[in-house]
Amino acid sequence: MSPITTHVLDTARGRPAAGVEVTLERGSGDDWSPVGGGRTDEGGRLGDLGSVAEPGRYRLRFDSGGYFAADGTPAFFPEVVVQFTVERPEEHHHVPLLLSPFGYSTYRGG
Repeated sequence: MSPITTHVLDTARGRPAAGVEVTLERGSGDDWSPVGGGRTDEGGRLGDLGSVAEPGRYRLRFDSGGYFAADGTPAFFPEVVVQFTVERPEEHHHVPLLLSPFGYSTYRGG
């Protein structure tokens, strides 16, 4: 398992959000570089986002617009970006996203 994982739940539909494109990026100054990514599975999970070798700023970019557009649902937020700090790369960092067409919420999970 990657040290950074995510789980996307579609709260409007009451089910996991399958097929959401997610990109993990690492920050350096004002620049961001991709280090991993993929699509959520049928359970809304993405457990292999790439490796995190060192402490620093990271962010997850969720293509929420593409997810909702796939079935013709209009969405206010075309993308959700969640930034966070990794202090201990050896620890697991689970960053879930609760998503609807007009809102979202996130937290550090276990």
